[in-house]
Amino acid sequence: MAHSLQGRVVAVTGGARGIGRAIVERLAASGARVAIGDRDLEAALATAREIPRTVEAFDCDVADSSSFGGFLGAVEGRWGPIDVLVNNAGVLWVGRFDEEPEAATERQLAVNLHGVIRGVKLAAPAMRARGRGQIVTVASAAAKLSPPGESTYAATKHGVFGYLTGVRAELRGSGVALSVVMPAVVDTELAAGTAPGAARLLSPGEVADAVVAVIRRPRFEVTVPGYVGPLTRWVNLLPQRARDLVLRRLVPDQVAAKPDEELRARYESRYVTATDGEETTG
Repeated sequence: MAHSLQGRVVAVTGGARGIGRAIVERLAASGARVAIGDRDLEAALATAREIPRTVEAFDCDVADSSSFGGFLGAVEGRWGPIDVLVNNAGVLWVGRFDEEPEAATERQLAVNLHGVIRGVKLAAPAMRARGRGQIVTVASAAAKLSPPGESTYAATKHGVFGYLTGVRAELRGSGVALSVVMPAVVDTELAAGTAPGAARLLSPGEVADAVVAVIRRPRFEVTVPGYVGPLTRWVNLLPQRARDLVLRRLVPDQVAAKPDEELRARYESRYVTATDGEETTG
C-alpha cells in the first residue's frame, strides 16, 4: 500500500544543493512539509525561497550533536513530530589512500558515518515511542563496492550499511522503517572531476525519485540504477580472481582515471578540509 506524502513532516539534511535539493523539490511537490537542514544556512534559505509550497530552512551540522538535535527540535516546534528523516549530507575526498589528508579522513567519518548514526539516534527513539516513522539514508553504491581512490568514502558507506542493518533488526516490529538508497555516480558538485565507471552518470532527480518512492512504499535496500543490487550480489558469488576482473571493468578507478585536480581542489577545499556546506551522492 502506497503512503501519501500530503502534510507529512520531512527533514532533509544537506538539502540546500545537489541531491538534497532535488529531494526537497520532489517532496514539496508531493504535498509534504519539508525542512532543509544544512551548514550553509544562506544557501538553504535561498533554496527554500525558490521552491514553492511548504519548505523552510534551518541550520544543521550533522557532525555536531547539539546542532543536529537543535535542527530536529526546531522542525518539531514548527510543524510537530517528524514523520521522515532523510540522512542525505555527505562529503567525498578522492585520491591515493596514502595521500589523503588526516582532515579529509576525519571529515568523511564525521559526516558520512557518524552523521548518519547521530541522526538515527536522535530521531528513531521518538518515532519508536509513537509507533511510526521512517529514516531514509542516501548512501552510495560504494556501500557495496570500493572504488580505488575512494577508500575512506567507501569505508564510511560500508559502515552506514552495516549500522542500519543492525538497527533495523533492533527496530523490527516497532513501526519505524529504515531505508538505504545507494546510487552510482551522480552529476553533482561532490562527484565533479571524477570518473563514473561503466554505469551512466545519474541526475540528482533520479536519486530523488528513488527516495520519494521508498517513502511511499518503504523497503530497506534501494540501488540506483536498479540493476546495481542484483549485479553486486552476483559478482560476490564469483571466485576472487574472476570477481576482481569483473569489478575492474565495472567500478571506476579514480586513481587511474586521474580526476580533474582543479575541480576536486575547489570542492574539497570548501567541503572536506574547510567546510561550509554538505551534500551527498554515489
